Amino acid sequence: MGKRIVLEVPEGLESAAKTTPGELGAQIRLMAALKMFELGKLSSGKAAELAGMSRVEFLEMCGRYRVSVFNYPLDELEAELKADLETARKVRRVSDEG
Repeated sequence: MGKRIVLEVPEGLESAAKTTPGELGAQIRLMAALKMFELGKLSSGKAAELAGMSRVEFLEMCGRYRVSVFNYPLDELEAELKADLETARKVRRVSDEG
């Protein structure tokens, strides 16, 4: 069981969002989780917990809402890609020799 946070929303927000009060709460949690994950504030696991779903379900939601699951700073991404290319070259050399 987690902490409870009370959020006041404008009267009629569920009508404007064409949803029920319960669905509105779930949508707000999901949107907060997606944005915090996108900004690098939460891991995918913690974001999934906030959204009230499994990590796999959360990653599917990332695809649905076009949130990249690759949240790497550019320099880290470049280093990882270089390492992956080097690994691929080594694997190719080994398979060419065999």
